[in-house]
Amino acid sequence: MWSMRRRVLAMAALVWVATLAMATIATQARAQADAWPVQPIKIIVPFAAGGATDVLARVLTDKLSAALKQAVIAENRPGAGSTLGAAQAALAKPDGHTLMMLSTSHLFAPALYKDLPYDALTSFVPIARLTSGAFVLVVNPAVPASTVKEFVALAKAQPGKLNYASSGAGGNQHLITQMFLGAAGIDVKHVPYKGSAPALTDLVGGQVQMGFMATTNALAYVKAGKLRALAVTSVKRTPEMPDVPSLDESGVAGFEATAWLGMAAPKGTPQAVVARLDGELRKIMAQPDIQKQLIAAGHTPDFLGAKEFEPYLRSESVKWLKLARSLNLQE
Repeated sequence: MWSMRRRVLAMAALVWVATLAMATIATQARAQADAWPVQPIKIIVPFAAGGATDVLARVLTDKLSAALKQAVIAENRPGAGSTLGAAQAALAKPDGHTLMMLSTSHLFAPALYKDLPYDALTSFVPIARLTSGAFVLVVNPAVPASTVKEFVALAKAQPGKLNYASSGAGGNQHLITQMFLGAAGIDVKHVPYKGSAPALTDLVGGQVQMGFMATTNALAYVKAGKLRALAVTSVKRTPEMPDVPSLDESGVAGFEATAWLGMAAPKGTPQAVVARLDGELRKIMAQPDIQKQLIAAGHTPDFLGAKEFEPYLRSESVKWLKLARSLNLQE
């Protein structure tokens, strides 16, 4: 009888201790989130200034600075298809003062580069997906092709003679272009750059003939007649370029490749900080002025919070890794 009573009392005591410990942890987490940030926050952009990822990061910095009452700066760390910036972010102190912009290329980089010093999924804590959108196939106006069919015929007549620009080996533009070349059965030489901005500069200047660019970057040049848009990579036409057909309707059956942009933090970043950032970004992305600004720049706001973003990243990783490995593009 007394033995049973002692066991019941002991179990009750354990439950009370566990409840108290959980309450203490929750209180500490709230205090940690309330105290954070205590110094300027750095958002690592793993691409050159002026590209789609950089544009989004710089739209967010002022709003986040105001919301968090602390300076937030974007720092460009381009190179190796976003892996140099990702490595720096993965090794940063996980205290919420170093964040990183993510793009689709982050997930297929493991299939392209050997011995990366981080894991694309487990070395980071997802915070939010922010935008998604299509790419557009553009050519320099000097290229004698006004449709995808005409460009494919031109490339087949001159195998290996035309060049395409990308934001770097292993990036979105590299992989998407290789998908297109394989589907169309043409040979076009790859000229990698350290970001979308320098790639666009040479594309407009005629040093390279074609490229797949984010609508964010290409829209103004297309409107000014400095680039010619042949097709978009989404299944349907985009609101930004309603007169430009999709690759699917241009004869490259079934072609679809859209890209997204998001934000993450190094593994070990306090969950309370991640939750705070999730909430602040959710509010920022819902603001009409931000949505208008992003849409004008070619971004489509498409928010997913941390809980939804994590499984999304895992499913996207499977898709893109399979595709990257099938193309045998390892550097």
